Amino acid sequence: MLVIAQGDKAKEAEAAGADFAGMEFIQKLKDGWLECDVIVATPDVMGQLGQLGRILGPRGLMPNPKAGTVTMDVTKAVREIKAGKIEFRVDKTGNVHAPIGKINFSAQQLAENLQAFMDTIVRAKPAAAKGHYIQSATVSSTMGPGVRLEMAGYR
Repeated sequence: MLVIAQGDKAKEAEAAGADFAGMEFIQKLKDGWLECDVIVATPDVMGQLGQLGRILGPRGLMPNPKAGTVTMDVTKAVREIKAGKIEFRVDKTGNVHAPIGKINFSAQQLAENLQAFMDTIVRAKPAAAKGHYIQSATVSSTMGPGVRLEMAGYR
């Protein structure tokens, strides 16, 4: 995790557990360094970070206020991300995409993460939605075949 912030906010982020923090990483990012999986930034540095949109955007690393990665409360953001906060997106056809784990996770951890993710989706169902909210679900590795899930527990 990388926190782009100035002065006290950078020190605050390091104290909260950020792997990297500081303004010097903007130049490193320009030079091609991408050794982080999440970038958190304060609003005052977004002007400088915005120039890296072509590099960070396609990789999903660009900080975004909707995702909670552009904030003045860097301590809270770092703690949430370190605790396992994920962002899931819905595409224009209604498919929800989200990571539930990494290669080093055990089968039990993956099962718990999948259960928590599906519970979150079910809780997000609007009151006005009728019928089956989740039609089907498939789990796959990045480049592997999909495995269809039994939906009986989620309807």
